[in-house]
Amino acid sequence: MARIVKESPYSEKRYLPPQTLLQNAYNGIVKDGKIEGGGSTACIAVGSQDGTLQVANLGDSGFIQLRLKAVHHFSNPQTHAFNTPYQLSVVPPKILALTRLLGGTQLSDSPADSNDTNHQARHGDVLIFATDGVWDNLSQLELLKIVSRQMTASNAWVTGDSGTEVSNNLHDLTQEGGIPKQHENTLQTLLAVSIVGEAKAASINTRRDGPFAKEVQRHYPDENYHGGKVDDICVVVAIVVKNEKDKS
Repeated sequence: MARIVKESPYSEKRYLPPQTLLQNAYNGIVKDGKIEGGGSTACIAVGSQDGTLQVANLGDSGFIQLRLKAVHHFSNPQTHAFNTPYQLSVVPPKILALTRLLGGTQLSDSPADSNDTNHQARHGDVLIFATDGVWDNLSQLELLKIVSRQMTASNAWVTGDSGTEVSNNLHDLTQEGGIPKQHENTLQTLLAVSIVGEAKAASINTRRDGPFAKEVQRHYPDENYHGGKVDDICVVVAIVVKNEKDKS
């Protein structure tokens, strides 16, 4: 996807919907042939300078849009059945042949199956894109608490006369060195690291039932499943900041 965007003419970059970007990249991987077999979910966003955000989500990765201590939008996972997410796949010919021989079918979804949504981002919004290792272990409310705590402690969100407001320091906090730490030296990196840490801790906590545990209990009450779910955890955080030149 990075190569496709980089090599596209400027005029085309502005009109690359995320589903199209995903489709072209998937076609390239299949044609290349270097990947013999595998599968992946996907969550891709394309933002414009006017604040328009297009998102294509396929499977149980996803994103959440937070605005001033509130959940503004949360993507719903796509699954064929419980714990069976949609995913792009490259299935080896031998596996396909064996599946057909046994009378079965191989699940394989396409970029066209992604759930496409349009959103309007606003100055101060926090956008979180993550794999299911986050969503299976942290609820929307828990994520909101993590982000609100860091945004407030960093004075990115402040209490004003009309409630919670975006501070005038937000732009500086999102620049390299905006946070006085050796590694997490931008606000968005600090948020991502905090979410990863909380999700990892919850995943190995056998006494804390996360969203996945609650779903197992709902679908399979006899399983006696409790605790977190150890899984891959990947987080990308974007903070929406108004262009300094546009400020009045």
